[in-house]
Amino acid sequence: MSQVQKQSRLSEFITNPKRAMWKLSIPMMLGMMVQAIYMLVDTAFIGKWVGGTALAGLGYVFPIMFIIFGLTFGLGSGVTTVIAQYIGRNEKRKADNAAEHSVLLGIILCIVVLVLGYSQGDHFISIQGAKPEVIGDALNYFHIMIGGSCFMIFSIFFRSILSGEGEAMFPMKVMAIGTVLNIILDPIFIFVLNLGVPGAAIATIISRMVAGIVVLVYLFKEKAIIRISIKYFKYQFNIVKELFKIGFPSSISQIITALSMFILLTIVTKFGVEAVAAYGIAFRLDSVAIMPVIGMMTAVMTIVGQNIGAGNLKRAYKTVFISSKIAVGYTLIIGLLLLIFSVPISRLFNRELLVISYASKYLIINAFAFMFTGVTMIIM
Repeated sequence: MSQVQKQSRLSEFITNPKRAMWKLSIPMMLGMMVQAIYMLVDTAFIGKWVGGTALAGLGYVFPIMFIIFGLTFGLGSGVTTVIAQYIGRNEKRKADNAAEHSVLLGIILCIVVLVLGYSQGDHFISIQGAKPEVIGDALNYFHIMIGGSCFMIFSIFFRSILSGEGEAMFPMKVMAIGTVLNIILDPIFIFVLNLGVPGAAIATIISRMVAGIVVLVYLFKEKAIIRISIKYFKYQFNIVKELFKIGFPSSISQIITALSMFILLTIVTKFGVEAVAAYGIAFRLDSVAIMPVIGMMTAVMTIVGQNIGAGNLKRAYKTVFISSKIAVGYTLIIGLLLLIFSVPISRLFNRELLVISYASKYLIINAFAFMFTGVTMIIM
């Protein structure tokens, strides 16, 4: 992309928020939909062909991974907003520096996750009330996922950097490639190599690693507006403060959601392994509704950030209003689909009748909350 094209794209985001909202939000929504499919793929392969006990094991791992995802994505939203604001003010070097700070933040977060994951992982799973027959599968999956968590962390930060400059198509294409790769690798590692649950984790990590490397190369090959340079990096506490000021509240809200999953799983566990497996299926299906809204939220932060940076609050408010209507419409449609097809959808992930019954009932009840969840996420 030439410098003229890059500048034209940035000008459009600031001067035409409605068009920018559609142009940026659709790729991001599709990209996050692909991200949701990442999680559904492992659930489908494990639940359908390995069994309900293994699926329950994944259910205990998901809240922990959601905490990591929520913290990273929340801080990533801070990266997106700060970069967008600097670009809106035509402060290119500061935008680059903010991106460089996000890489440093990713390194620190990666170290913390690895240390806590390997030292406290068994404790995190056992406090949820996991049965002895489930803990083995849970830990086998968890240890591999934690080992590759750095790829997920850096992938999110790199996508946040690109989102801050208004680039949405390339991250979506990369996530799509990663998902297709995961779908191809899952049966190979689970069945052909007979690795079972660990195989699903290995397939996911490899696909995330490939996606992360592709985005990293894109950033360093001068194809992006933002440039990451170790040579010119200068630590500035004010940038870190802004990243946390904007991103940490979002992280906390998502961590609270994950903690509620912890608590809920301790209750669900009392109803048996089938109930835990069903909850795992249902919650991951929820992500099909929620993750694209998170993608739209990123688009909103980019456009709002750039307009605030340019000093145009009216366009920023207009962006929030437009995106709220889109979020309500999308979540309403998804909620209705899950409500109507709750049973056949649940059957895609497991053959056990009790698991299907539990999962479909959850989907029916929870479908009514999607519309309110979507608009709340955008406004927040």
